[in-house]
Amino acid sequence: MDKFYTTTAIDYVNGAPHIGHAYEKILTDIITRHYSQRTDNAFMLTGVDEHGIKIQKTSASLGITPKEFCDINTQKFIDAWKLLDINYSRFIRTTDEQHKKAVQKIFDKLLKQGDIYKHAYKGLYCSGCEAFLSEKDLDENGLCPVHKKKPEVVEEENYFFKLTKYKDAIIKHINQNPDFIIPSFRVKEVLNQLENIEDISVSRAKKNVSWGIDVLGDDEQVIYVWIDALSNYITALGYNCEENSDDFRKYWSADVQVIGKDILKFHSIYWPAILMALNLPLPKHILAHGWITIDETKMSKSLGNVVSPEGIMKSFNLDIADPLRYYMASAAPLGKDGNYSDDDFKEKVNAHLANSMGNLLNRTLSMLDKYFDGVIKEEFINTPVLFEDAKKTIESVKHHFNFFEIQEAASEIIELVDKTNKFVTNSAPWALAKEGKMKECGEVLYAVLEVMCVIASLIYPYCPNIAKRMADELKYDITLKLDDIKLNNIKTGKLISKEDIKPVFLRLDSELADKAKKN
Repeated sequence: MDKFYTTTAIDYVNGAPHIGHAYEKILTDIITRHYSQRTDNAFMLTGVDEHGIKIQKTSASLGITPKEFCDINTQKFIDAWKLLDINYSRFIRTTDEQHKKAVQKIFDKLLKQGDIYKHAYKGLYCSGCEAFLSEKDLDENGLCPVHKKKPEVVEEENYFFKLTKYKDAIIKHINQNPDFIIPSFRVKEVLNQLENIEDISVSRAKKNVSWGIDVLGDDEQVIYVWIDALSNYITALGYNCEENSDDFRKYWSADVQVIGKDILKFHSIYWPAILMALNLPLPKHILAHGWITIDETKMSKSLGNVVSPEGIMKSFNLDIADPLRYYMASAAPLGKDGNYSDDDFKEKVNAHLANSMGNLLNRTLSMLDKYFDGVIKEEFINTPVLFEDAKKTIESVKHHFNFFEIQEAASEIIELVDKTNKFVTNSAPWALAKEGKMKECGEVLYAVLEVMCVIASLIYPYCPNIAKRMADELKYDITLKLDDIKLNNIKTGKLISKEDIKPVFLRLDSELADKAKKN
């Protein structure tokens, strides 16, 4: 594997980041970190969408410019992803000069080759979606199904992209590449949408929407969301229709583009058509994740149940984001909706990260210190049967990530932790020491610590801080590629002193959490 390129959807900056935004970024970061253990060239792109009528109206109501408003809100997203240890390679803003110039060139190229044309249009426009809707897109009450508002009738002369021209080619691509859209149960939905697809508006009259990228040679039009927003996946790499960058040639096409299920249509139909028009290869996979509910209820400003990642971390007094990252990653099977609740969060991270994994390492190192002064002796080193389970888990985790089954991969890792705990219980090294069977006791502890090295590597994409703490105590190189993990990671000699044995993750304080929740 020579490279792995992942992208997230770019978030609209009309509001602050919430747990739904965080879920997508955490999933993508975990995928990227895992593949960084399989290639030296893993690249993750994220960013924000800063143009459109909502930004224009909101900034005007606040008495500031759209750019000033975007600067304020974009920083909230940057801060949130830093808090969550989202290790992106590039953060793109659609107000970046490089992006704006590239988008203008893309639009101009498509216009000159006949894929974009000007057309007078009357249609239903949802400002929440920043999209024109057809009658069939509305619910039984004539409302936008996402925002539950009646779209306004808009009559303009706009530029249109010939989406219908690429309809048959998109259908063919989907049928010939059954894993293009993930999960597979979304494929039929997309094919149904393709049946009645129409050409799409890719500009707005400047008299109605002024906050956007100008169309070259037409002072009355601004480039509308699809050419602007969707193109970020290639402009961020340095694509500009002319002298494309080394990064673009190195990383495109995307290996997986992670998005919410509500924007699957735009990414599985509009985006492939634009790429086909540009004569560029399509992404290998479009991964549509589900939504995160709060206590089994959909997040809504009107209900007052919108949860921010920062709020969760403050409520539980977390110094690292690992517990929230792990919990969100295991919240739902591939493509399904997940749920967040305080009680389930406490229960799961305490059980898996503190009680099972953290305590396993802590008590094993404590026994090594107690019985052998923290020293690994040559006579302890063997080829434990337990290590065969660890090697199988590595392959199983890789297999799940090949299909982006992130929750399932996490379950495999915790299953290995549970097997190792059971091995300790059955082997009873404390009893062996009491009986004077010190070689056998040492062999058990060595076997466990070898497996803990594997666990540290496997849990790293989910919990990078905890994994590094584990690796430090084990004197283990956490940067090892998964295929390079062998036996004898634990070297002979002094491994650790009593004062250096510390819990890698403390249990969440239930009293503190409950008090914060009430507040």
